[in-house]
Amino acid sequence: MSSLRKRAQGTQSETALARTPSPEKAEDGRLESVSKIVDSKLSHKYGDKHGGQHKTRKRRNGFIFFLGGLFGIVVAGFFARQSDLIEFPELGDLSMDSLMDVLPAGFVRDVRDLARGEREAVNYDSFSVGLNLLSQGVKANHPVIMIPGVISTGLESWGTTNSSTQYFRKRLWGSWSMMRALVLDKEGWKRHIMLDKYTGLDPPGGIKLRAAQGFDAADFFITGYWIWNKILENLATIGYDPTNSYTAAYDWRLSYANLEVRDQYFTRLQMYIEMGVKTSKKKVVLVSHSMGSQVIFYFFHWVAAESGGNGGDSWVDDHIDSWINISGCMLGALKGVPAVLSGEMKDTAQLNAFAVYGLEKFLGRDERAEIFRAMPGISSMLPMGGNAVWGNSTWAPDDMPDQNVTYGNFLNFKQINGTNKYRNLTVEDSLSYLMNTTEDWYQDQIKGSYSHGVAHTTAEVEANEKDPRKWINPLETRLPLAPNLKIYCFYGIGKPTERSYFYRTPESPLTSLNITIDTSLTQGNVDHGVILGEGDGTVNLLSVGYMCNRGWNMHRYNPAGVEIKVFEMPHEPDRFSPRGGPNTGDHVDILGRSSLNDLILRVAAGKGDDVGESVVSEIRTYAERVKIYEEDAYL
Repeated sequence: MSSLRKRAQGTQSETALARTPSPEKAEDGRLESVSKIVDSKLSHKYGDKHGGQHKTRKRRNGFIFFLGGLFGIVVAGFFARQSDLIEFPELGDLSMDSLMDVLPAGFVRDVRDLARGEREAVNYDSFSVGLNLLSQGVKANHPVIMIPGVISTGLESWGTTNSSTQYFRKRLWGSWSMMRALVLDKEGWKRHIMLDKYTGLDPPGGIKLRAAQGFDAADFFITGYWIWNKILENLATIGYDPTNSYTAAYDWRLSYANLEVRDQYFTRLQMYIEMGVKTSKKKVVLVSHSMGSQVIFYFFHWVAAESGGNGGDSWVDDHIDSWINISGCMLGALKGVPAVLSGEMKDTAQLNAFAVYGLEKFLGRDERAEIFRAMPGISSMLPMGGNAVWGNSTWAPDDMPDQNVTYGNFLNFKQINGTNKYRNLTVEDSLSYLMNTTEDWYQDQIKGSYSHGVAHTTAEVEANEKDPRKWINPLETRLPLAPNLKIYCFYGIGKPTERSYFYRTPESPLTSLNITIDTSLTQGNVDHGVILGEGDGTVNLLSVGYMCNRGWNMHRYNPAGVEIKVFEMPHEPDRFSPRGGPNTGDHVDILGRSSLNDLILRVAAGKGDDVGESVVSEIRTYAERVKIYEEDAYL
């Protein structure tokens, strides 16, 4: 492995804005009306700076084919997008014969082109943010505990039965060993990576995967694809090390309740925080990303509850100084619905026919949906708030005034011969459809672990504090009673993000799926059946922004008056940098953004008062339209 860290191929920075619309005519003008509205909205607000993206896209399809064929791009695509293309000696004794069905003809050439482009790109110094702040007297102060997002943490095999010994202490998620296992032993890899469908815990037969621990657990996804590494580098420059910082990695496949049942995760997190306070005499700063923010919100309830950590209502105020919420999908991720419904999302829908063939050959839609469903942690990100947040068949809060087709129709079905086999479905309808068409074991897992509604009164919120199923949902439960706690919401904006979908019945009579994304529909910002809206490329703006900008301003959701600061980060990628450079707003790549690292270090150093607010999107306008209101007694 070269000493140069070769970063992953390209953010799709406003790809949809730059793409030439397909000449295909949308039925009844419906597709065209959606395209023009969304295109106009995003282009007007954030600009179209990346006309050269079309050229990059052709090369990218080869990369997606490679990763899709090896381990199912949908899994990595859920929150980490495509991986870096780098040297991979870890593949060991893989023969060329075993790779013939995996590698497209131009793959090696594409790797070389990417590496050459990366060397020529503007390369910013990973340590520069920390060194600059150190020169201003900014130094380590509060202990820092980091909670990664979904799929970020590597999963190691600790089983010692015959089927597992070959993988002992090897990562079957988050390494090249994972890819090797999938190529040579796909069924074995599936048995290891999927949890027991009925218990949601380890599968039978002695299979035992556990989250990797320490900074290595989430600093890189696979060799060369950094996730938390740049934050770690900058923290180190102002004085952080393993004695005053810690990565609280977890097995993201598990439901939150089972994180405690199997791994005692929340007990350990409570102890790490208490140890940090005891050894430093200062409160802890929590830094979470994506799904990690949901984990923290759940932890706040668990640690106070008698049935959990039994810390009481004062525990958070006594131990936590600040919570830095980075790109937190507080109201879920819309792309989670097609993932568990049909094993698809934008990342798969956009593939060309050759790449789709490679993906389907290794992990078909049925298999991908099965894998996602057998990971209850993934379903923690199903959208919350129902039609009050996401809209109904005539309206959505992020619709524009001149929009003819609402985002509220989440799953859309094109008419055939003037009739619809399926009616269009809202988010609420879609979740009901999911529960009515999936296996009983999946329904039992989700209904027993999560809740997706809205509590409209203080009495409802307080009652929900006693129901662990509600603890993940900030619209049904409250922030901790911690008046001294400070919350910082940092998230990216301005990158086209999945908002709704066109679906159809599948062509194959052999599939067990009832519906699949209609990838034949492409025009403007409707990309292969995916209607794009506002967000960070992965999580929609309403999910990352609603609670921070409005929800937590309501008394029932924030009775202690916890201070909330919001700093939005527009997606302004360096067109020559595969990961977007120091000003990216991409969901994952934002962790390397210079301004984000600057803000994290200031809060950790006890200078959070220096952090201002910056809201440049329309989130506060959209939030006002959400049909959740303050109670009359607190107006």
